[in-house]
Amino acid sequence: MTERNDFDARLKQARQRRGLEKDADAGETPAGGLPAGSMQIGLRAGIEVVSALIAGAGLGWLLDRWLGSFPWLFLVFFVVGGAAGVMNVYRLFTPRSGGLK
Repeated sequence: MTERNDFDARLKQARQRRGLEKDADAGETPAGGLPAGSMQIGLRAGIEVVSALIAGAGLGWLLDRWLGSFPWLFLVFFVVGGAAGVMNVYRLFTPRSGGLK
């Protein structure tokens, strides 16, 4: 039975290093920066994408009104905002190597 206990201890250590398991004193958010629950992770990812789209579209709309080039800058910044939102979600789910020392 000690072989199984050793395996469980090594598995727990590996999961903690990857940020997949909460440490006893880590609190609500693991080391990777992701929230604890899957509902919270999905909500954060959705907010990242929607807020980037709104910011890009808003900036494009304001520049279009100022320069009188509607709808070209709106469309360009909408696409740029969408790409920024996808990159934010990618960075959210990509584990960070190293860290600050």
